[in-house]
Amino acid sequence: MMAGNEVRHAGDRAEGVSAPVRTRIAPSPTGFLHLGTARTALYSWAYARHHGGQFVLRIEDTDVARSTQDSVNQILDAMRWLQLDYDEGPVYQMQRLERYQAVAEQMIAAGTAYRCYCTPAELDAMREAQRARGEKTRYDGRWRPAPGKVLPPVPAGVAPVVRFANPVDGSVSWSDLVKGPITIRNEEIDDLIILRPPAEGAPTGALGVPTYNFAVVVDDLDMRITHVFRGDEHINNTPWQINIFRALQAPLPQFGHCPIILGDDGQKLSKRRGAVSVMAYEEMGYLPEAMLNYLARLGWSHGDDELFSREQMVQWFDGSHLAKSPAQWDPAKLAWVNTHHLKAAPDERLATLVVRHLGTLGIEANAGDARLARRCALLKDRCATLVELAQWLAMFERPSPPSAEDRAAHLANASARAAMKSLCERFAGVAWEKADIAQAIKDTLAQHKLKMPQLAIPLRVAVCGRQQTPAIDAVLALFDRATVIERLSAALM
Repeated sequence: MMAGNEVRHAGDRAEGVSAPVRTRIAPSPTGFLHLGTARTALYSWAYARHHGGQFVLRIEDTDVARSTQDSVNQILDAMRWLQLDYDEGPVYQMQRLERYQAVAEQMIAAGTAYRCYCTPAELDAMREAQRARGEKTRYDGRWRPAPGKVLPPVPAGVAPVVRFANPVDGSVSWSDLVKGPITIRNEEIDDLIILRPPAEGAPTGALGVPTYNFAVVVDDLDMRITHVFRGDEHINNTPWQINIFRALQAPLPQFGHCPIILGDDGQKLSKRRGAVSVMAYEEMGYLPEAMLNYLARLGWSHGDDELFSREQMVQWFDGSHLAKSPAQWDPAKLAWVNTHHLKAAPDERLATLVVRHLGTLGIEANAGDARLARRCALLKDRCATLVELAQWLAMFERPSPPSAEDRAAHLANASARAAMKSLCERFAGVAWEKADIAQAIKDTLAQHKLKMPQLAIPLRVAVCGRQQTPAIDAVLALFDRATVIERLSAALM
């Protein structure tokens, strides 16, 4: 029997060999952490936690021209907000250049990689000639060593790239955790560049930067990654990576390629189609547990369960029940999920979280104020986001003048005005508790022979600036008495 943190692995692992589960997320710091990567991170994290394994954060920063520290910071902030804790990292690829160089040299010595001195102009001419002949454009192997083959003379002043000697026949097959069996013929792929030359003008001794497919393999090998969840746009990269693993005589991780997420317009989710930055949803007032709940369901299911906690997902996520078809982003469904998690959240936690959103409204609040937590408890059932909760809470801290329509409809009636004047006088002398406020309202209704809506709605409009609120006695009890009397007096002027 295997230990709790061990599972069987497919690929080239020997039958009966097991290893501790290790997963990773490897975003590129060329922008924010977007929703697709966040979902992949969630699946990788949950799978590792389910099996008692480890989760690694790697920053793939080899796109030097586009990678920024600001993007790195946003990625780290998003991981913290989502509470996807990692056991190792962040590991930065640009700090591992010597390792990639060493592996490339090892492969050259083994005959599984070689130096190529083709210039960009030669490669362009090669592709143009292939197009003219109606052939698929690919590297023609002119610098690839072979028995009896005479290579061209090494040109002076040309810094070589290193290419992988991809197998020329046969095929690459793997059993994908999501897609099932996949096979791609080796003749469909060519000898990709695995190591670029040092940049022009680089100092002596500078190292070339690895390409994505090579760095990924070396990193996954060194980090002992056993399972790779990623977007299905990487399927075409996987054959190269598997062949490099095999060239290094290394065990393969298992791959799971998750379908893309479509926007609410049915097109691929992109920066031009709505907010796709994870942190944008924090700004919009969503809870991290709601975001994880919703993201999890965009490609995975556990029976008919729509709402679940982080702990439940870890318990359930064993890598099965992953969808093969694209999921569609639905803002209304996300709001629905967030509403449920908002209702379930402890009031003291909501008080802490809503302070920043009150700040954007220009309202300073103290998260430790017990009354703020009680206000959250009263109002959270009416809100879908923390932003909405802050907008409700604002009425306690600053005047909420009624609209002209509400003033004309509810504050101009003589009977209502007379009742509010009596109530205002009663409020000055009662204990400021919900029961006493309720009794004062009841006595005023009896005195003026009115029904509750005839007084409650004008009272809400005058004090809260809106017609609908929770029970008015409960709301007023969370105001300062002086504020209520001041607003009622202003409404009667």
